[in-house]
Amino acid sequence: MKHFGIIGYPLHHSFSAQLFQQKFALEHIDAEYSLYPIECIEQFPELTERISFSGMNVTMPYKQSVIPYLDVLDETAKAVGAVNVIQFSQGRKIGYNTDVIGFIDAIRKLLLPSDVRALVLGTGGASKAVVYGLSILGVEATLVSRDATKGITYQALTDDIMRQHSIIVNATPLGMTPHTDTLPPIPYEQLTQAHLLFDLVYNPEETHFLAEGYQRGCRIENGMQMLFGQARAAWDIWQKE
Repeated sequence: MKHFGIIGYPLHHSFSAQLFQQKFALEHIDAEYSLYPIECIEQFPELTERISFSGMNVTMPYKQSVIPYLDVLDETAKAVGAVNVIQFSQGRKIGYNTDVIGFIDAIRKLLLPSDVRALVLGTGGASKAVVYGLSILGVEATLVSRDATKGITYQALTDDIMRQHSIIVNATPLGMTPHTDTLPPIPYEQLTQAHLLFDLVYNPEETHFLAEGYQRGCRIENGMQMLFGQARAAWDIWQKE
């Protein structure tokens, strides 16, 4: 039996195990997929020595901090600076980033010709994949952070900035189960029907962030299609020998 899993902390929001276990059952694949909520990345080596993994997903907050523990990065992971998929092959741990293709496939169908600038909320590993994906789509991205050294701050989001950036992507965990009452502190009153709100969070299905956009006539999308897209790409990688 092959072993797969996901590391992150916490992991109560994750649908990955459910998604892959369903796939294994339907396709009669002799494999298992489990959640591994490690409290610090320093636990990664012990975990991979104890269990013989064939593949692994990586989620927040370890998409960047896992990199020093890997042997090789593929070109996309290297360019993004974040890893969400690990292949264990011939004694090597190889890092990939399938968040990029998952995000591109999910958002591409929603874009209008006027969507040329985006605000990306958050500066973690997920936001790096989003920025890279947007660049492939020809969209200029601006990072928004609580830390002024990493991007413009939430307090600096003026009416002009909101109007000039029709895409707003939530790449933070705000709004994720169980903290469903939280949302990024952007000026929601400045949203219009010209805006597209994309939330990488998929649990719950509609976050407060998306609900605020829906109330103002915005195009909205949660992270479920991105999850499916990156998972399909991950499975393709894990089938390589």
